[in-house]
Amino acid sequence: MYLCIFLVILVKGLRMENINNVLSVIKSFFGFFKGVVVDFFKGDIFVKLSALVMGVGFLRRRQYIKGILVTLFQLVIILFFISFALPNLSKFGSLGTVEFATEFNFETMRNEVNDYDHSFRILIYSLVSIVVLLAAFFFWLNNIRDARKIELIDRAGKHIPTFIEEVKSLRDNRFHLVLLSLPCLGIILFTIIPLMVMILVAFTNYDQHNMPPAALIDWVGFANFRTLLANTATSAFGYAFGKVLRWTLTWAVLATFTCYIGGILLSMFINNAKTKFKQLWRTLFVVTIAVPQFVSLLVVRNFFANTGIVNTYFNQWGVTDFLKNLGLVAGHLDYVPFLTNPSWAKFMIVTINIWVGVPYLMLIATGVLMNIPQELYESARIDGANPFKTFIHITMPYMLFVTAPFLVMSVVGNINNFNIIYLLTQDVYVTMDQTLANVNAKEIDLLITWLYRLTQEYYNYKMASVIGILVFIVCAAFTLFAFNLVLKTNKEDKFQL
Repeated sequence: MYLCIFLVILVKGLRMENINNVLSVIKSFFGFFKGVVVDFFKGDIFVKLSALVMGVGFLRRRQYIKGILVTLFQLVIILFFISFALPNLSKFGSLGTVEFATEFNFETMRNEVNDYDHSFRILIYSLVSIVVLLAAFFFWLNNIRDARKIELIDRAGKHIPTFIEEVKSLRDNRFHLVLLSLPCLGIILFTIIPLMVMILVAFTNYDQHNMPPAALIDWVGFANFRTLLANTATSAFGYAFGKVLRWTLTWAVLATFTCYIGGILLSMFINNAKTKFKQLWRTLFVVTIAVPQFVSLLVVRNFFANTGIVNTYFNQWGVTDFLKNLGLVAGHLDYVPFLTNPSWAKFMIVTINIWVGVPYLMLIATGVLMNIPQELYESARIDGANPFKTFIHITMPYMLFVTAPFLVMSVVGNINNFNIIYLLTQDVYVTMDQTLANVNAKEIDLLITWLYRLTQEYYNYKMASVIGILVFIVCAAFTLFAFNLVLKTNKEDKFQL
């Protein structure tokens, strides 16, 4: 059900121009393949032979260095396929069949490990092999098109670029390709491949009971997704996912808008003409940014512990008894469970996040507010608008126009805000909900902290991978929908009294 909701949001977030862009990319992709086929059949014998030996077309047109390098590249890919890709890809379907075992060798009088299959290495090496072979495949296709282009230049009697001239063109006319190559390679190595590994792990039984190399892992299809999304009385993961997801979205909205509004109001108060010692006030709030966040959060956690300084003073001043009379604290407690009760913990997490996050927004808002034309405020005062109406009709629309993309980014960032939840509650909060405890979740967990706990403490990689995929879907759906909404509604000509 949750997945369907996010897919609907994702589809609704697609604007027509975005769909047209996607269709244009698909059309260009198929156009490239069509061009390769046309070049192959219209080319001469050397273009056709370049599909078998990649450097033939270049060697025929006296591009000897380029032809030799391309041929050597083909040989490297063939050796890579035979020695690395084929052995791993042949086991990719089963992720290995030989289990880890030790055998006693009577000749050496030692226990020796057998030639076992490491399932996780097979998965990673197979994925790397697929990526490399796909890149080589597109290089092979482009080689056919390049050979055909050189043939046409030769037939027209034009000058065929030498290897030195092509290298110089990479430095001059095509230098942008050189600059983009390293970032693209980094994205493939450090973003796309790890993301694909996470997605593949979600379809396996990789957990503490099936941990390579001691045990093999197997493909289980969509069983893990059904386990997480099934909302039944017997599905602890389905119950936990619903509760954690609701709190994650609630937290993201509260954490974003409390800091956003608080930062704007604080900036307005400090920059007010009647406020004295503006630099002092601004400096005091910026100090929270200067101190590393993890230090601040750990200190605050100790302040609000059951035996911390805040509870000590609350007992002395009678605040704890007052809260008991209001029914906000259980009668058998002699402290306020700031970080040990679900409701109190959620309230404190949002409150402490305001203290940590408002100074960032204060600095951003200060810069934006200084650029609002003062003529708008003067006109509003002449028309009899009070400060509240001025704030609603001038300040907020202008702030939203300028900071809307930041606001969207903040919501996504808070969905993945690991620090404040983990540092405030780790080793402090203990869940009383046994169903949540059965799947290693807590009432105050976000999806990201639950994912972290599943991997680092309980080694349940399969379910953590499923949660990671769903976090990506949540963030992607919201970002696409919100940014399209911002682009559609944020028009400069809308700012008028």
